[in-house]
Amino acid sequence: MPPAASSAPSAGEIFAVFARIGATSFGGGLVAYLRDAMVTDRKWMTPEEFLAALEIGQTLPGLNSVNIAIIAGRHLAGARGAVAAASGLVLPGVAILVGLGLLYARFRHNPDVAPVLAGIAAASVGLLLQVTLKIGARQFTALRDLVFVLATFYLVAFHHVSLPVVLFLIAPFAIMLNRPPQPPRTP
Repeated sequence: MPPAASSAPSAGEIFAVFARIGATSFGGGLVAYLRDAMVTDRKWMTPEEFLAALEIGQTLPGLNSVNIAIIAGRHLAGARGAVAAASGLVLPGVAILVGLGLLYARFRHNPDVAPVLAGIAAASVGLLLQVTLKIGARQFTALRDLVFVLATFYLVAFHHVSLPVVLFLIAPFAIMLNRPPQPPRTP
């Protein structure tokens, strides 16, 4: 449910929040920053709404974080909110990437650059693990959910099945097992 009209953020507020996230988050940690801003800090979404946006965002083509930003922005302020959220999230990264690209082109032959990049890669793995554990904690404690996590991991990691194919194969079973119970019919 979107926030009440009196407490609904403006497109400018949405842009500012997402621009701060886009400028200060790195790698896989972006989804965790989005969750903290949307659910914990601003209370613009409930944990369930954010998880639903994440689930939908992961099934759509494109970057999960941008998909989530568009879904959240639309939830908050319609089409203007979606544009503000996506723009705020992407523009700082584009500016930083252009700047770093220019620096890399200038210093790529410097022998100190390779160890720095190796360190950044190691930190990225840690960020991904932290995000996985923070957002997916419930899926690691419920046996039914853990089966789907492990089946997906097994098919992608060991058999190199593409993720869309795995989702297509596993989704019907996940939907059947996680549907809410139907109320009893009255004659």
